[in-house]
Amino acid sequence: MITGTVLLADDDRAIRTVLSQALTRAGARVRSTGAASTLWRWIEEGVGDAVLTDVMMPDGDALDLLPAIKKRRPDLPVVVMSAQNTVMTAIRAAQAGAYEYIPKPFDLREVVNTLGRALSSNEPSEEDAESGVEEASVCQIDQLPLIGRSPAMQQVYRVMARLMHTDLTVMISGESGTGKELVARALHNYGRRKSGPFVAVNMAAIPKELIESELFGHEKGAFTGATERARGKFEIAQGGTLFLDEIGDMPAEAQTRLLRVLQEGEFVTVGGRKPIKTDVRIIAATHQDLRRLIREGLFREDLYYRINVVPIRLPALRERADDVPDLARAFLRKAQDDGLPAKSISRDALDLLRAQPWPGNVRELENLVRRLAALCPEDLIDARAVGDELSAAPLDEPAIGANQEAETLSASVERHVAKLFQRYEPGAPPPGLYDRILQELELPLITLTLSAAQGNQVRAAEILGINRNTLRKKIRELDIQVTRGKKLM
Repeated sequence: MITGTVLLADDDRAIRTVLSQALTRAGARVRSTGAASTLWRWIEEGVGDAVLTDVMMPDGDALDLLPAIKKRRPDLPVVVMSAQNTVMTAIRAAQAGAYEYIPKPFDLREVVNTLGRALSSNEPSEEDAESGVEEASVCQIDQLPLIGRSPAMQQVYRVMARLMHTDLTVMISGESGTGKELVARALHNYGRRKSGPFVAVNMAAIPKELIESELFGHEKGAFTGATERARGKFEIAQGGTLFLDEIGDMPAEAQTRLLRVLQEGEFVTVGGRKPIKTDVRIIAATHQDLRRLIREGLFREDLYYRINVVPIRLPALRERADDVPDLARAFLRKAQDDGLPAKSISRDALDLLRAQPWPGNVRELENLVRRLAALCPEDLIDARAVGDELSAAPLDEPAIGANQEAETLSASVERHVAKLFQRYEPGAPPPGLYDRILQELELPLITLTLSAAQGNQVRAAEILGINRNTLRKKIRELDIQVTRGKKLM
């Protein structure tokens, strides 16, 4: 049972009726209206103990009204509902001081339970309310960093919204291609550290012997080749956010040093002696099962608990297939902005895309849509064009739509090397195997990365996580032809 008076505002009479009945049965008194102006009049009169309101009202936007409500009555909890189920709706609601954001269509029990918590919650201070109003006034809501209206993504949005004005360490998990870095960037760009730098480090892209120097920096003469002092990512990210991608690939020595940073708030450069205070927010991400790595002795359990303060799991695209049409249309618009021909896509084509399992997740879908935008001769992409592209998978890889998991790179290399050894007598393979395998890996990796970066070597080096001079050297050694402005993916 809940007690108190709920002010209910929604322009849909049927929704007002259903919610009024449910809240009344739960013990609350309800006053309902279809106008934001009436809701504001009640608030000015001091009526009500909690507010439940739709965002879009005929005479105004409830989120625009929220700062005034929080200033007038900072002790009044406001729960907002919206059919505009984007991450920015959740962020705007949190910034404006909403008690909770509930996407439509809603679960009636969730609404009743939320109002019960709101009516029994501690009153927020005026300082907190004013802080929320100030943040809402300066945040630029200009584009969607994430796309998806499915229930799975709504849960992600609500967690993100609660984290925007905190410095809590976040652990983002999910398969490759689900958008983990997008979530990290959104947490930074719309959070309290948005004026500071966002620094991303991919643990899997850095040689193990260089990770500590990359993270913590090094002093001149710390090791062979250290001709001058170099700042690490922790120093570069001061006052901002450090995104540690693929943290499951971090070697044991670096894990120990990272744990000390999280515990003590300071670090020492490689070859240095003086501790350096750090002020960064840590957001980590992985596609691996860290608990399994802990059992195998590959990841420190104490570090896991330090970085897993707030976990966010990103669903695989196959778990939110209803988001595929919105994603596909958005990628077509993005492709047009990047100079590709303007295209639209038919309903049948979208149904075909929705039915795929997408082992590469959102990244795979985006690449497919971009190929369709570039290669489809018609202005309307139909189901036939999509089907032809889906069936054009390489012969040595499972076709998109096959019910099997994508092979990992290590498993692929292992299979390749095993076949290579089978060609020779036991114990008699030719010398130079390491360089040969390394070259076979580097050639497609660098070629495809340059293609994705449209021949921009600075951008390609950034994607790969290597020095630009190193990239140029590899281009010469591997005899790679670079064409500026050409993008194959």
